[in-house]
Amino acid sequence: MDRSPTNAPPPASLCLLRTSALGDVTHVVPLVRTLQARWPETRLTWLIGHLEHKLVGDIGGVEFVVFDKREGRSAYRAVREQLGGRRFDALLHMQVALRANLLSRVVDAPLRIGYDRARSKDLHRFFVNCRIPARTGEHVLDAMASFIEPLGLKQTDVRWDIPIPDEARAFAARHVPDATPTLLVSPVSSHRKRNWRPERYAAVMDHAALRHGWHVVLCGGPDTFEREFGDAILAKMHARPLDLIGKDTLKQLLALLERAALVLCPDSGPMHMANAVGTRVLGLHAASNPKRSGPYSDLRWCVDRYDAAARKYRKKPADALPWGTKLEYRDVMDLVEVDDAIERFEAFAEARGAGTLRAAAAQ
Repeated sequence: MDRSPTNAPPPASLCLLRTSALGDVTHVVPLVRTLQARWPETRLTWLIGHLEHKLVGDIGGVEFVVFDKREGRSAYRAVREQLGGRRFDALLHMQVALRANLLSRVVDAPLRIGYDRARSKDLHRFFVNCRIPARTGEHVLDAMASFIEPLGLKQTDVRWDIPIPDEARAFAARHVPDATPTLLVSPVSSHRKRNWRPERYAAVMDHAALRHGWHVVLCGGPDTFEREFGDAILAKMHARPLDLIGKDTLKQLLALLERAALVLCPDSGPMHMANAVGTRVLGLHAASNPKRSGPYSDLRWCVDRYDAAARKYRKKPADALPWGTKLEYRDVMDLVEVDDAIERFEAFAEARGAGTLRAAAAQ
C-alpha cells in the first residue's frame, strides 16, 4: 500500500540507501543539500559503498554507514550492527538492485520510499510501501530528487559542494596549469560497451594538444584494464599527454576535474563528478541517452548518437523506446566518429575564447 504523508512536521531522522555507483552517488548529493537546508535538525544517515564513501564521505552533517559488498554476507551484519537497532522515520530506498533490496531489510523504518512501478526491478516492490511519482523523461538526478516529494518537499536548487581537501587541490595545481587550458581525458567506463576506441581518443587528444596547444591529461583508475586501455591510447598518439592513470585518489581526481577546462569521457562516474564541480564535459553517448544520464548542467558539448543507435539496433527512433533503455551493444560506440568529437571540441574552444561560457555561468 502506498502512503504519502503531507503537511507533516520534519522527520527526526532519515536513512538514505544508495550504495553505488560514483555517478549515481553524485546525483544524491543535491538531495542531501536540500534536506540540510530545509530540515537542518533532521538526522541523516546514508548507507553507501566502500569506494563511493571515499568521494562524499566527508560531507558534514551526515552519518555514513559503509556497506562493503566485497565482504559478502558479513557486510549486511556489519551495517546492522552499526545501525544498532535504531528506528528511522523514513527510508529513502534509491537503488533497485537485489543486493540493495536485501540491504534495506536491516533498516527499521515505518515509511519506506522506493521507485515507481515502471522503474522497479529485482523485487523492489516488496521492500517499499511508498513510491516516488511515476514520471518519464527525467534525468537520473531529478529522479533521485523526487524521493523527498512524499515527505512534502521539492528540490528547487541543485547544489553539490562536495568537499575537496587542500592536499587534493595542491596535487591538482601541480599537474593542471593556470596559464594553459587543460583537456582532461577519463576514457574508461565500468560499462565497457560504453567505451570508445583508443585510437579515436588519441586523435582528439592530439588535435587539442598539437592544433590548439592545450595541456592534455589522461586519468584512470589503478586496475589492469584501465592501465592497458591508457597504454593503447598513448601508443596511437603523437603528442605526449600527462599520464596520471592510477596515480590519483578520488578526491585528487575531483580537484583535477575542477581545474580542467573540458573533460572528455564516456557516460561514467567522472562525467558526473566533473559536472558537480562546474566543469564542462565533452560526453560521448551512443549506448546511453544523454538526456537521462549525461552531464546534468550542460549537454551542449556532448556527442549524441543515441538515436542513431536505437535505429540501428532496435529499428526504431530513440523516442519510441522505453525511457532509460540502454543500448550496450558491441561496437555501438563506433557510431561516435572522431570528427563528431573534434567538432564539439572546436565549438567549446570557440565559445571559451569568446567568453560566452563565463557569461553563461554568471547568469
